[in-house]
Amino acid sequence: MNDLVWRLTALLGKLSVKVHCIAPQMARVDDVFRDCDLILDLGGGGEGVIGRLRGRQVVAVDARKDELLETPAGPTKVVADARNLPFPDRSFEAATAFFFLMYVAARDRRQILEEAYRVLAPGGALQIWDVVIPTPGKRARKTFVVPVRVDLPGRTIRTGYGVTWNGREMSAEGIAETAQSVGFVVTTVERSGHTFHISLVRPAA
Repeated sequence: MNDLVWRLTALLGKLSVKVHCIAPQMARVDDVFRDCDLILDLGGGGEGVIGRLRGRQVVAVDARKDELLETPAGPTKVVADARNLPFPDRSFEAATAFFFLMYVAARDRRQILEEAYRVLAPGGALQIWDVVIPTPGKRARKTFVVPVRVDLPGRTIRTGYGVTWNGREMSAEGIAETAQSVGFVVTTVERSGHTFHISLVRPAA
């Protein structure tokens, strides 16, 4: 999404009774991956942020083929449901979910974290970037939208994400708690405005 569209998204969100658009947010993506890592990118279609960062090391999974077709060349693209990944146990050294869990119904997030845990090798890390989605309450607006400036090493991407609000409520604390119940160790929880970054590790033993 270019700068003009990014600004229009924010403006329309303020004007529309059906769209709740929060202030533009910033997400920093540091390159914490090794050159030997095979990286699973959950919900990796669309902007393909992780694929842009690590190219052929990335396996981008998305349930929508059209989203994968939009993704820049580089990663391997697989149409699949993140709740039932078509990969053997311990297949990946690293995994990511970049503004993906917001598109997942709250009731399904545990299953996705279980699948991510299963396909990660012991000692492998799952990096999650996402946004806090509050309870809509009595608001008439049905869609929750967040414009995001993504800071990658050496480049910046301006984009935006929108999702049906009801049933998508989310917090960093809730995701971390669910991940711990699956078996992950939470190593960091970082917050910036309304967004968060959580690092999780599958224990080595």
